Amino acid sequence: MAEALRIRGVRAGYGATVVLEDIDFGLAERSSLAVLGRNGVGKTTLLATLMGHTSLHAGAIEYRGRPVAHLPVYARARLGIGYVPQAREIFPSLTVEENLVVSTRPGPWTFERIYNLFPRLAERRRHMGNHISGGEQQMLAIARALVGNPTLLLMDEPLEGLAPIIVDGLLAVIARLIREEALTVILVEQSARLALEVTEHALVLSRGRIVHSSASAELLADPDRLASLVVAQ
Repeated sequence: MAEALRIRGVRAGYGATVVLEDIDFGLAERSSLAVLGRNGVGKTTLLATLMGHTSLHAGAIEYRGRPVAHLPVYARARLGIGYVPQAREIFPSLTVEENLVVSTRPGPWTFERIYNLFPRLAERRRHMGNHISGGEQQMLAIARALVGNPTLLLMDEPLEGLAPIIVDGLLAVIARLIREEALTVILVEQSARLALEVTEHALVLSRGRIVHSSASAELLADPDRLASLVVAQ
């Protein structure tokens, strides 16, 4: 299977501050990866680097065989990289549907499909972004990325701070996207066990470096190893 993403020797951070060191991995088309690790080890920085929000000090990033390390954020989005940021970053003064309109690009993810995936958003489509719940805002952040019709979807802590019933629903959506859609997915998540249950592959970061790489099922089946690498939840 062709590679969707190839990272070679990436060293990146914010301005002169280096957070990631010697990051090197590949990911096949339509596969899924959980990026795990304790707080502050560089997980969010890794996704931000793939999207173009950080300073790249060394290394190469290839998306579907094309070098993208020096492309601006909007150009990466146009090529098919979608991003669900940890802070959600929806537009509070726009309605749910207007948030989707501004992000829409041609492709299979239409409003109809989005509203079938998230019926609650269909009900709330006329509500302002700052007048919906945290769980609904997270649904909207995912929906907004999908209507951009990406082939690579980066998701940063999509389950953070949500009620258990919302977590269960969103986890089912993420599992469906991984299982049924033509997407490559990278999932950053503090709840290590939940992330490993829905992904194929796992990376663990520590102090900005990759310290473990394996199949998700392999790491999930070794609770002692998992506990030694991350704060298991």
